[in-house]
Amino acid sequence: MTQRLLIFQSLWAMERRHTDGLERTLDENIAMISEAGFDGISAHYTNRGDVVALNEAIRGTGLKIEGVCFPRCIDDLRLPLELAAEFPVSHINLQPDIRPRRVDACLPLLDGWMRLAEDAGIPVFIETHRDRMTADLFFTLDLLDQRPDLPLLADLSHFLVGREFAFPVDEENHALIRRILENAHAFHGRVASREQVQIEISFPHHRPWVDLFLEWWEYGFRHWRFRAAEDAELVFTCELGPKPYAITGRDGNDSTDRWAEALVLRQLMHELWAATA
Repeated sequence: MTQRLLIFQSLWAMERRHTDGLERTLDENIAMISEAGFDGISAHYTNRGDVVALNEAIRGTGLKIEGVCFPRCIDDLRLPLELAAEFPVSHINLQPDIRPRRVDACLPLLDGWMRLAEDAGIPVFIETHRDRMTADLFFTLDLLDQRPDLPLLADLSHFLVGREFAFPVDEENHALIRRILENAHAFHGRVASREQVQIEISFPHHRPWVDLFLEWWEYGFRHWRFRAAEDAELVFTCELGPKPYAITGRDGNDSTDRWAEALVLRQLMHELWAATA
């Protein structure tokens, strides 16, 4: 077997939040994602009823699942893991919904979550995300100093906008991002600028930011390929979120078609993956 790149689509990113008030049903969203050829979906794994409905909706499609959860203590991870054991996932994406000011206060939580994951035999990755334990780039790097093998799910958009890197990004900041990427076991994909967490990737004047993220993701892909097993699967989730993540016009609606941009992002990732072979 050979290493594979799997492209997932976020269900949260399928929300329209349009001023016409119309939203697609779960079944309609799953049909769109499946028919477009995505490999899986990203969805919350925090409520049994929702997880049951989700798995009913994807039955027969072959779609895999990234289960997302937001624990505030060690035991909060137990339900997502129980659900994942019953309704299998590719991995659990853990957003640590707690914000200690000291690294030492984080370590018992991280160790507890990793023990539960190991006992369950289910991969659990810690997402880099604003308003979470991993909100700050330097703090997250300090966590890695204490837990060098901590498996991360890298959403780099939060670090770029959080640190507001000057452009062009200097080598010092590139090195900090590469350190995060060296622990990345999966990715969430959107493109940020130093001022906005999500910009329109189809606008020509945003191309420098797109190229920056492609450079980072290429490094992450190459490093993952080097350390992963020959038959391993890497998940990249397209996560172009609805407003207020998406920039809107005067009418209160998205300035671009996020679904169309997700398809473009997926194609870029396939090309990037092929280049790292």
